[in-house]
Amino acid sequence: MRHAARLATLLIGICAMPTLAQEEAAERIIKTHGIATFGEPRLPADFPHLPYVNPDAPKGGEMSQHGIGTFDSYNPFTFRGRATAPSTLMLERLMVPVLDDPYSDYCLICETIEYPASRDWVIFNLRPEARFSDGTPLTAHDVMFSYELLREKGFPSFSEAIRRMVASAEVLDDHRIRFDFTDEAPRRDAIGQMGAQIVFSRADFEENNRDIQQTSNKPFMGSGPYMFDRAEFGRSITMRRNPDYWGKDLPINRGRHNFDRLRFEYFADFDAAFEAFKAGIYTFRVEPSEQLWSTGYNFPAVSAGAVVKEEIPNGTIALGDAWVFNLRRDKFQDIRVREAIGLMFNFEWSNEALFYGMNTRLDSFWDNSDLKADGPPSPEELALLEPLAGDLPEGVLTEDAVTAPVSGERQLDRRNARRAAQLLDEAGWPTGADGIRRNAQGQPLRVEFLDHNQSYDRIVNPYVENLRAIGVDAVLSRVDPSELTTRTRSHDFDIVRDQLGNGYGIGGGTAQVFGSENADDVFNPMGLANPAIDALIETGTAAATDEENRLAIRALDRALRSLRFWVPQWYKPVHTVAYWDVYGRPDTLPALGLGVTDFWWYDQSRAEELRASGQLR
Repeated sequence: MRHAARLATLLIGICAMPTLAQEEAAERIIKTHGIATFGEPRLPADFPHLPYVNPDAPKGGEMSQHGIGTFDSYNPFTFRGRATAPSTLMLERLMVPVLDDPYSDYCLICETIEYPASRDWVIFNLRPEARFSDGTPLTAHDVMFSYELLREKGFPSFSEAIRRMVASAEVLDDHRIRFDFTDEAPRRDAIGQMGAQIVFSRADFEENNRDIQQTSNKPFMGSGPYMFDRAEFGRSITMRRNPDYWGKDLPINRGRHNFDRLRFEYFADFDAAFEAFKAGIYTFRVEPSEQLWSTGYNFPAVSAGAVVKEEIPNGTIALGDAWVFNLRRDKFQDIRVREAIGLMFNFEWSNEALFYGMNTRLDSFWDNSDLKADGPPSPEELALLEPLAGDLPEGVLTEDAVTAPVSGERQLDRRNARRAAQLLDEAGWPTGADGIRRNAQGQPLRVEFLDHNQSYDRIVNPYVENLRAIGVDAVLSRVDPSELTTRTRSHDFDIVRDQLGNGYGIGGGTAQVFGSENADDVFNPMGLANPAIDALIETGTAAATDEENRLAIRALDRALRSLRFWVPQWYKPVHTVAYWDVYGRPDTLPALGLGVTDFWWYDQSRAEELRASGQLR
């Protein structure tokens, strides 16, 4: 009897022990249509359509744009080859962002997500109607396949981030998949990052024996509104709208994906591309050249009103265009050398003489937003920066945030030239009898600007002349796009043009570009490895409120700028676009993007008028 009583007591104890399901039930489980970085998603679950689209936009017609160079692959998920930009248009993500709210993501392939208040895990409940373009169902098994594929064979920085973030993944049934996060995974962003996962067709990979680490001359099959139509390999590619697209009636897609075809034409150089636009070979152009914008749009189609020339406010964070130093090279290890080289670019002269006064100098990695650091650090910023000051240049705690130097009206600003020369002398690069600066080993201070765009020659050549005036053996090497890709990926450059702009929060993408663990990755072009930057990225990633997020961004921006590994270029606070007058769009555009291939539409009657008048081919 005594033994039976002990056994009964033991069984009662075991039954009283909480199961995993009971533990989860004890924590509040959230089931929702979207997720926000801070607070709640802006749009309610029953939103009828995105607020910036025309839900009744007509379907039809073609949107055509241009690219420069060529392509030799349809696979952008490998460093090998040069993939065409539309390669991923047919692929969809579990969740998607919207263009009027940088902090929210909404279900697309998933119908809802479930997660606990702790955000320790997430379940994606997939829409049963989701289909790939061949009509086969998109299931949780495809999501699992895609997750495992990118974890094992994706870009190193991306696959490593997945491994650090996800502890386990489990297919619960055909339409449900669960991801459990590691202890170190940032709870604020983990669900959104998994929601951003692209979904491949497992059957498509198996049937075509695809290797995501190799180039491919066969486009992917996806589940999106567009599918591959045809291509002249290396020269043009056309996507067509899938009339049987499974998601065409979803509220998040209403008024979107309106063109029957998206066509992209590639040209050898920018001059050829502009002439092709004038001839109507393609019909929409985002104009990158201030010179062409100011002087080139005087052809008959513009005068006749057949081509629209428009400046549209640009509310996005600046792209962070810059000349980037390769810090892997010894000559750029001394910050004084980098500062001296930066001093010799005269933006003010360039803006008046070359840019027609259209540009604004870039200072910050978060320029054109209220997130950029300004003036001296606040007490709150100092609290973050003071423990890290040993790994940052002097002055970061006491001086104003580093800004680009201001130059005078002449191409060679003598004041900045004197300061640059002094810095190079101090750094051990005195001028020799031949006028070239050399170090103690007799090596010349040679600086090669690597680029493929001939339109930049007129910008870089005066910069090169200024550098040569102070004894730097500077040259511009213009190579074809394929060689540029090969050399930048192998870190075979001195200075290269890149984009270092950021988003509205610090996260995995920030670490990819600026983190020490990715110093040898192509996404960190300068090879930056700095413990203070790593610590600030970690602080920003853990920010739990918008206030903490903004504080961390300003401190990180201030620290990054102090390191002077870039020569910041410029940005325009407007989109300069020109297009043949066959397109319509909502009167008010969202602040965070033009949405040209997203929610603009084709005006069939206007196109017929232009063709009847002989204006449009």
